[in-house]
Amino acid sequence: MFNAELASDRSKRAELQRRRDRETERRERIFNDKQRTMGVDTEALHVQVEEKKKREEKHEEKQKAHDAETLHNSKAVCILQQKEEKNKRAMQMELVNYRQQHQQPRSQQEFDLNDTDHRRKPGVMPPGFVGEDPEIENRLQRQKEQFRQWSNQQQSERAAERHQQTLEKQRDDQKRVEMDNRALQLQTLEMERSRAEAVATKEFNLAKIEEKRRQQSYDEDNRGVDINPALGRWGVPGLCPGADLRPPPETLEQVLQFQRNQIEEKKRIELENKREEELHDRVRLASARSALLLERKQVKLGKQMRRHQESSNFQLAEIQRQQKPDMERGSIHESFFSNFNTCSR
Repeated sequence: MFNAELASDRSKRAELQRRRDRETERRERIFNDKQRTMGVDTEALHVQVEEKKKREEKHEEKQKAHDAETLHNSKAVCILQQKEEKNKRAMQMELVNYRQQHQQPRSQQEFDLNDTDHRRKPGVMPPGFVGEDPEIENRLQRQKEQFRQWSNQQQSERAAERHQQTLEKQRDDQKRVEMDNRALQLQTLEMERSRAEAVATKEFNLAKIEEKRRQQSYDEDNRGVDINPALGRWGVPGLCPGADLRPPPETLEQVLQFQRNQIEEKKRIELENKREEELHDRVRLASARSALLLERKQVKLGKQMRRHQESSNFQLAEIQRQQKPDMERGSIHESFFSNFNTCSR
C-alpha cells in the first residue's frame, strides 16, 4: 500500500508546527528574566498599540467621509432653496404682469360701460370712504336701544326674583313661628295633663290610705265581737256588711317597708355592678402589666442575642485575620509565586 498524504493534512500539520513554534518562542520570551519586564509582554503591547492606532485611523477616515457627505448635502439643500426662492419671485412677477395686462379698472364689475368717466366725477362718488357703512349711526342707535331693553328686562327679572325670595323667606319665618307656637301649646297641654295625673294619683293614694286607715280602725273596734252570719252584725237578717272574705289590704307601714326593700335591692345591685367593674379594671391592669413585662423581657433577650452574635462575629474575624497570610513586603514566602506563570497563557 502506498502512503499517500493529502494536501489538507500537510497544511494542518504545518499550521500545528507553526503554532508550536510560536508558543515555544513566546514561552522563551516570557520566562526569560532578561527580556521581560515584571511579567509584561512588550511585543503584545506594541501589537495592541498598533491595532488601536489603525482603529483610530479608520474611525477618523470614516468621520471625514461623513463630514464630506454632510457638507455636500448642505450645499445641495442651499442650491435647492435658492432655486425655490427664484421660482417664487418669478411667479410673483408673472402674477403682477398678468394683473397689469388683463385686470384693468374698465374690466371690473363696478365700472359702468355707459359712463366711462364714472370714477372721475367727484359728485357721483358716494360720501365717505370706500367700504364704509353709511348706516352705521342708525345701526349703533338700534344696538343701544336693544341693549337698553335687555338691561331693563334683566333688572325687572332680578327684582321679581328678589321679591319671590323675600316672600318665600317670610313664609318660612311664618311657618317656623306657627310650628314653635304649636310646639309650645303641646308642651303646655302635656304639662297640664301630667300635673292633672299627678294630682289625681295623689288624691287616689290619699283616699286609699284613708280607706285603709278607716278599715283598720273598724277592724280594731269590732275585734272580739261574735257575729252571726245569718243575722249580720246588727242582728238584721241578710245585712252583713263585713262578710268580705278577701285578704285585708296592705297597710301604710307594709308599703313603706316594701319600698325600703326595693331601695336596698337597687343599692345592692349597683354595688355588685361596681364590684364587677372594679374586678374587670384590675384584670385589665394586670394583663397590661404582664404584657409590658413580657415586651421588656423580649427586648432584653433581643439585646443579649445581638451582643452574643457581635461577640461571635468578632471572634470569627480575629480567627480569619490570624489565618490570613501576611502580605507585607518581605514577608511573602517563595511558595506564593509558584501559583503563577505555570504556562504561557
